[in-house]
Amino acid sequence: MTTPHPFVLPPEDRTLSPYTGWTRAHWEAVADGLLAAVRPYRSPGGALITLPGRTSWSGERSDGLEGYARTFLLAALRAAGTVACGRPVPAGLLEPYADGLRTGTAAPGTADAESWPAVVDRGQAMVEAASVALALHLTKAQLWDRLDESTRERAADWLAGALRHEPVDNNWWLFPVAVGTFLEAADRHTEQARAAIDRGLARIERWYVGDGWYTDGAGRYFDHYNGWAMHLYPLLCAAVAGAPADPVRRERLREFLTGYGRLFDRTGAPLHQGRSLTYRFAAAAPLWLGALVDATPYAPGTTRRLASGVLRHFLDRGAARDGLLSLGWYGPDAATVQPYSGSASPYWAAKGFVGLLLPERHEVWTARECAGPAEEGEPDPALGLPGPGLLVHAGHGVARLVNHGADHQPAAPAGALDADDPLYARLAYSTLTGPTRGGDPADNHIGLVLADRVTERGRIRPLGAGPGWAASAQSPTLDGQPVPDTRIVTVSVVRGPYEVRVHHVRAAAGTTVREGGWAPAAGPGEEVRSSVDGLGARVATASVHSTLTGAHGWDRAAVRVAPHGTAFGEQAELAVLEGTVAAGPLVTVLSLTWADAAPTPAPRVSATAADVDVTWADGGVSRIRHAPADHWSVTHEPA
Repeated sequence: MTTPHPFVLPPEDRTLSPYTGWTRAHWEAVADGLLAAVRPYRSPGGALITLPGRTSWSGERSDGLEGYARTFLLAALRAAGTVACGRPVPAGLLEPYADGLRTGTAAPGTADAESWPAVVDRGQAMVEAASVALALHLTKAQLWDRLDESTRERAADWLAGALRHEPVDNNWWLFPVAVGTFLEAADRHTEQARAAIDRGLARIERWYVGDGWYTDGAGRYFDHYNGWAMHLYPLLCAAVAGAPADPVRRERLREFLTGYGRLFDRTGAPLHQGRSLTYRFAAAAPLWLGALVDATPYAPGTTRRLASGVLRHFLDRGAARDGLLSLGWYGPDAATVQPYSGSASPYWAAKGFVGLLLPERHEVWTARECAGPAEEGEPDPALGLPGPGLLVHAGHGVARLVNHGADHQPAAPAGALDADDPLYARLAYSTLTGPTRGGDPADNHIGLVLADRVTERGRIRPLGAGPGWAASAQSPTLDGQPVPDTRIVTVSVVRGPYEVRVHHVRAAAGTTVREGGWAPAAGPGEEVRSSVDGLGARVATASVHSTLTGAHGWDRAAVRVAPHGTAFGEQAELAVLEGTVAAGPLVTVLSLTWADAAPTPAPRVSATAADVDVTWADGGVSRIRHAPADHWSVTHEPA
C-alpha cells in the first residue's frame, strides 16, 4: 500500500517487526514529520499554532493555544525520548516552544496579538495547561531551567489557574493533577499544587467500577478516555516526577490492558466507539504506559506490534495526507467530531508517542514483534467485564465489544434522558464497522416500533457479565421518557465469529420489534453487496462480511440503506429483523468477519418460552435460563 502522507521514513525492518515493519526510528520520523508540518502555522511569537479548518466552540484564540500545547507535548516526548537514549535533543525542536511560552504568558486573557486565554472555570485553557505542564516537566532540564526568571514566574502563574478553578466533572480533574505535579517539581505554588493533586486523584477514585475500568464522570461513560486519560495521567505524571507508581493503579492498568489489548484488529485498527475518536493513535498511549510502569500483561513484542499497528493503520489510510492531522477518523469526517473540537484537536494523538520515553535499548523496542491478541485464535472464553458491563469478543483478526453497560446518559436520578448517542448506546461495536448516524436505521440496536418510530435504548442497567456472556435491561424510551409498561432484557453469548442475542421483550402483545445488525460500509474501490434469504440477511463488501439471522421468534428479514454512511465509508447497509411481541424470547444470531476468513458453521438454537440452548460448531452448548424479575443464568458446557 502506498502511504498517503509526505513523511520521509526509514526502510521497513521485517525481521525485527514482521507485522508492521516499523521500528523506533519510524516513530521518531513520524513525530518529526508531524511537527514540521505545523511550522508554517506558528504565530510570529510562537505562542499560537492556528491550523486550517473549523473553529471550535471555544474560539480561534483558544484553538491557537491548543495547537501550541498539543504539538508541544509531542515535541517534548520526542525530546525526552532522545535524552533517554543518550543523544542530544534535535536542534530547533524546543526553542520555538520556549519563545511561545514567553509570548503567550505576557498578558493572559487580554486581546493582544498572542497572549493565551486565562484559565477559568471549565474553560478549554485548563485542558491545554495540562499539556503545557506535562511538556515542561518532560523537558525541565532542557527548556524550563534555561528560561529567564520572569518567564518562569509568568508561566507558573498562568498554569496555577488550573489549581484553583473548577474543572468539568469528568477526566478534567486530572488536568490540575498534571499541572500540580509539574509545579511541585518546579517549586512553585506548592501548597496549591499538592491540594489539587490530592483532590483530583480522590475525585476519579469514586468512578472506578472494577475490572480496570473507570467511568468518565458520573454515569456510565466507558470509552477510550479510560486509557488515554484516567489511567494515563496519574501514572505518567508520577513516572515523569520520578515517583514510584502507585501499586493499586498499576494493577488496575494491568487488568484494563488485559481486555483493551484485544480491541485492536489485524490491521492495527482500534475500536470505533466513544467520543473524541479524532485523537486516533492516542489509543496507543495506555499500551506504552503499561511497559513504562511495568504494568502490562503483554510481551514487549506484542506491545510494540499493537502500538505501531495503530499508528500505521491511520497514516496508511490518509489521516495525515498533507502532513496535518485532519478532523475525522481516516480523512476528514465532520460526523465523527464533537462540537468542542477545533482544527488542532487531533494533536492529542501526541499521547500515542509515550513509547518514545522508553530508551532504544528497552526490550519493547528490541524484541521481535509478536501477534496481537485478536490476531490469534479466539481467547476462550471471551472476556466478560461485570464492572463496566462489557464483553470483549476478539479473535481471527477481528475485535468486537458487546455493550451491556455504556450509555452516556446523565447519572440517575435525572429528568428527561438524552437521545441515544450512536457512539455509546449500540449493542456492539467493532474495528471493522462504525455506527450509523444522521437519523439512519440504527445498527446493533433493538427497539419497539411505535407510530413509525423506533424506541431508543435510554439508560442501560447491566445485569452481569462473565466468561463468554453479558446481559442488560433497558426501558425503551421516546423523546427522553420511558415508554410505560415496556422493558427489554438482552443476554449475549459469543463464540468464534458469532454473537447470539436472546431478547425478552415486555410490551403490549402484537407490538412490532425491530433489530439491526452490523453496518459494513464501502471503502475506496468497494461496493456494498447484500441479500436476503428467509429470516437471514447478509451484507458484505470486498473486505468485510456480516450476517443477521432470526433464529427464533422473528417474522421477517430485510436490508436497509444507511444514506449517511459511517466513518468507514459513505455507502453503508445493514440487515434488519422484525417480529411482534408474543410469549417467549426473540433470538438473533449475528456474525462479523473479514471476507477472507474460513467459514464457520452457525450455531444451532433451541428455544422455549423461558430457556434457550445454543449449540456451537464444536459441539459445546451455552444454556440461557430466564425467570421473572430478571433472574436468569448462563452456563457453558464443553463439547
